[in-house]
Amino acid sequence: MAPFLHSHTGMQQYGSHMEDPLRMPSTTAAGSLAGLRVVDLTRVLGGPYCTQLLADHGAEVIKVESPAGDDTRGWGPPFHGDTAAYFLGVNRNKLGVVLDLGQPQDRERLLGLLETADVLVENFKIGTLERWGLGYDEALCARFPRLVHCRVSGYGADGPLGGLPGYDAAVQAFTGLMSVNGEADGPPLRIGVPIVDLVTGLNAAAGILMALRERETSGRGQFVEVTLFDSALAILHPHAANYFYSGVEPQRTGSAHPNITPYDLFHTGSTDIFLAVGNNAQFASLCAVVDAPDLAGDPRFADNPGRTHHRRELRAELERRFASWDGERLVEALVRRGVPSAPVLGVGAALAQPHTAHRAMHVQLGDYRGIGSPIRLSRTPASYRSAPPRLGQHTDEVFGCAGGGRSWVEAGTTADAKPGKSSVRRGAAARRN
Repeated sequence: MAPFLHSHTGMQQYGSHMEDPLRMPSTTAAGSLAGLRVVDLTRVLGGPYCTQLLADHGAEVIKVESPAGDDTRGWGPPFHGDTAAYFLGVNRNKLGVVLDLGQPQDRERLLGLLETADVLVENFKIGTLERWGLGYDEALCARFPRLVHCRVSGYGADGPLGGLPGYDAAVQAFTGLMSVNGEADGPPLRIGVPIVDLVTGLNAAAGILMALRERETSGRGQFVEVTLFDSALAILHPHAANYFYSGVEPQRTGSAHPNITPYDLFHTGSTDIFLAVGNNAQFASLCAVVDAPDLAGDPRFADNPGRTHHRRELRAELERRFASWDGERLVEALVRRGVPSAPVLGVGAALAQPHTAHRAMHVQLGDYRGIGSPIRLSRTPASYRSAPPRLGQHTDEVFGCAGGGRSWVEAGTTADAKPGKSSVRRGAAARRN
């Protein structure tokens, strides 16, 4: 059996992979974004996912929560202690502070953080920061001209839906994503992961990095706007493209691809498998593996348009032949012949795959467990330095509230600030000047 098909179940295997330092780099090495300071006012998912990505690659992220905390701290079970796994999944490598931004003194503390910040990320309801006198155009742009301010919202600030709140599942429904997800004879279905929130977080991170790159030339920050609505529409491929050029409303096709055949889930004599046959050569190899020369020579299946037109007949012929195969052995034989395919695994089996550990996608810091960064850089890899913070865990450290010592904020604006912050201090000086 091919090595990637060896599956393990149970947390014992999962834990054993984590104990191998070659598979779980919980290092403190400086990453590609070392020296970048990010103030994170976001909550729930899209924003925290963005800032965790930046933090994993070396950015110093200060997560600011209200006294009640991020809503997702209570989104369980499961819980670890009194914190939900949902929160833990997207908030590592961050310093956690509490500010009540409804109070003037805490708004001043936030402004103190922004004195040394390169990036502000927030997902408040449109108009909230403006009511507090913290809007980008009204206040922050002039006071901090090098600041990159990223806003994540549902629909943006203007237009027919401007200012309305957005939630992943509702946006999936509203943008057509649910309409193309589900079985052909069943109802529309929500995609099984919060895909809109996650891709919005990725878009926010990309937008921030674009703005920082442009700042190297102009010396100025800018406002970066990313919405759930835009992000959902942007991932409608190929359905939007098909609609533009055919005028035909896309339909649900279950696991099957609307444009490619065979590209679907198939039953075998044991494990279900997924085939992703993208060209005629791969189809010929598939037919050779299952000893079906008649299918390879059938004019109905000679090319992809024909296979797609006759997808029902082809599916029946393939599953009749697959019935005598063990699913994992069939996949092994197919991948050796260059036919893209895989067994359909559950989450536990996927996490326990040896290749998951080999790719360093397991992270463990003490009793914290998570998924590693999917972005690998050869000289400046991601690092995992701290578990998600407890509510307000670093407030005293950041603001110097205890012991009468100088605050971390004050240290960040002086020559003897924390190591690795020289570029941030230069940016702060430019903003103040």
